[in-house]
Amino acid sequence: MKVPEAGAHSIPDREAFSVFDRLEDLEAAVFALETRGFDRSAFTVLANEATVERSLGHRYHRVTEMADEPRAPRETFFSHVSRLEAEYGPAVGLASVGALLFMGAGPLSVLAAAGGGAAIGTALGALIHRHEAERISEQLARGGLLLWVRTHGTCQEATAMEVLRAHGAHDVRVHAFGQHQLDATLKIRRAS
Repeated sequence: MKVPEAGAHSIPDREAFSVFDRLEDLEAAVFALETRGFDRSAFTVLANEATVERSLGHRYHRVTEMADEPRAPRETFFSHVSRLEAEYGPAVGLASVGALLFMGAGPLSVLAAAGGGAAIGTALGALIHRHEAERISEQLARGGLLLWVRTHGTCQEATAMEVLRAHGAHDVRVHAFGQHQLDATLKIRRAS
C-alpha cells in the first residue's frame, strides 16, 4: 500500500467514484492514476449482476444507483496488463522450473512443465476474460462501467477527479467509503 502524500490532509475512508462508457477509457484512467502513485488495490468495480442481486436482494436498473450504495458488492479491478499476467505468468513460472529440471531430468520435463504452465495460464485467462466480459456487458447495458478509487488525502482526491474526467468519465464525485464497502469487497475476493 502506498504511503499518503507528504503534506496532504488526511481524510480517511474516502473515494472517488465515476462512470465510464468505454472499457478502454476506464483502463487508460487507471493506468494514468497508477503512474501518479495510486496503488493497484485502490481500484474497485461493481460486481456482476448476479452477485449484486444476491447481496442486496434486488436488481439495479442503472449503475449510478449503486454509486453510493454502502452494501454494493465490488471486485478488484483487473487491468489488461493484470489479465495478461494471470494468463502468461504460470507458463513462464513453470517453464522456468522446467529449465531447472532440464539440467537434471532431461528435455521431457521441460516440455511437460512448459505445457502445463501454458494450459493453466490459458484456462485462467479464459476464465477471467469470460467473467470480465459478462460484467462489462451487463453494466454497459445499464449506463456504464463503475469505478471507485480509494484516496488518501485531498491531493489524491483532486488528482483522481482530474484524471477520471480527462479520460471521459462522467458522474465523477468523491464520497465516504464505509466499512460496508470494505466488508463486501473482501467477501467477494474470498469467494473468487
